[in-house]
Amino acid sequence: MSDICPKCGLPKELCVCEAIARESQTITVSVVKKKFSKVYTMIEGITDKNIDLHELTKQLKNKLACGGTSKDGRVELQGNHIQSVRKVLIGMGFSPGSITLKP
Repeated sequence: MSDICPKCGLPKELCVCEAIARESQTITVSVVKKKFSKVYTMIEGITDKNIDLHELTKQLKNKLACGGTSKDGRVELQGNHIQSVRKVLIGMGFSPGSITLKP
């Protein structure tokens, strides 16, 4: 027997909670200069508990070939990936209208 999602009532294999959560987020992508003049791309606003922030960070690091971390509810990627991050997030199912870029 398969488990049933308590939110949407569908079997776990067909659960749409994460897809709905991805479309309803308001995401801000910005570039920040930190210690030793290193540039980081910050992704903030992913607050839904249906989205695994650590898994999202892992996927972004893989696709952009960079280092990074997730902490305090945000994703930090090493380097300036502001345009690439937007394309990758849209490819992952996030709504294009919900992604705001702050260069």
